[in-house]
Amino acid sequence: MHKNVYCVAEMSANHLNDIDVALQIVEAAADAGADAVKLQTYTPESLSIDVKNKYFKPKEDGLWEGMRPYQLYEEASMPYEWQPKVKEHAEEHGLDCFSSPFDREAVDLMEEMNMPAYKIASLEINDLPLIRYAASRGKPMIMSTGAANLGDIERAVKTCREEGNDDITLLKCTSEYPAPIERANLRTIPHMRETFDVKVGLSDHTLGTTVPVAATALGAQVIEKHLTLDRSFGGPDADFSLEPDEFEAMVDSVREASKAVGDVDYSLSENDAKRRRSLFVVEDVQEGEQFTEANVRSIRPGHGLAPTHLDTVLGSTAAEDLSKGTPLSWGAVR
Repeated sequence: MHKNVYCVAEMSANHLNDIDVALQIVEAAADAGADAVKLQTYTPESLSIDVKNKYFKPKEDGLWEGMRPYQLYEEASMPYEWQPKVKEHAEEHGLDCFSSPFDREAVDLMEEMNMPAYKIASLEINDLPLIRYAASRGKPMIMSTGAANLGDIERAVKTCREEGNDDITLLKCTSEYPAPIERANLRTIPHMRETFDVKVGLSDHTLGTTVPVAATALGAQVIEKHLTLDRSFGGPDADFSLEPDEFEAMVDSVREASKAVGDVDYSLSENDAKRRRSLFVVEDVQEGEQFTEANVRSIRPGHGLAPTHLDTVLGSTAAEDLSKGTPLSWGAVR
């Protein structure tokens, strides 16, 4: 992972079953300043079966209304033979390319392509055998938590660690498409980091870029957001995806937010110390003359004694002649 926030462009189904569109999304991600482009590696059989019964009936509402799960996955999946080409294209444009596997065959394919990380999708968080199989490869594990309770996350993290894999990033996610901004619950991000001692981030399905920026301020180290060339092209993920100029604006804002977060720092620079108040002689004072509120005051800048010494100075006398505008020092007080 990069030291800065790692920005991932999720392609998902926005390739629209066109390899040229997929390659253009890679180029758009690079131009927008992303660090990586993410794919999804599955066939319809990885996720469902082609059966028409009440368990696999068409969606009744939402973006995918009227589609049976198997049909949706047929439309959304990226052909396996494209993926090496997409990865190569990403690397040529300076991007990492990794994917979400949805079965063992997908993990094996990702290994053949030498993908640098594994992303476990929210709805796979309870598939501990899949997590174990991926984690055993010893590469970074990124897991979305949009369909997980605390126990689910604990079991998934434990499974990775049982395979000797402690390179784990948990992504806060709301598995609604699009996700209402009021359900982002970003305070979960620092809590996950503290609870599980892992890297943390955000997989975002809200509209716009506010949530990724807020997540960065709360310590997110990874931001994943869907990218499409043009929402008007349609597709299963279009409505909650960013267009290239929006994605670029998000990356820029996230980078700025990351800089603003910075480190815990209570240090005082010499310059700031000199800009603060200190004790100055504000009227000419003769040697032996008493210091009073009339001839000594706390004003800017900070070249004299600290204001906390005012009570000590008042009533003392001048050790030498002092002209108006002289910063007061202990050598001038007796």
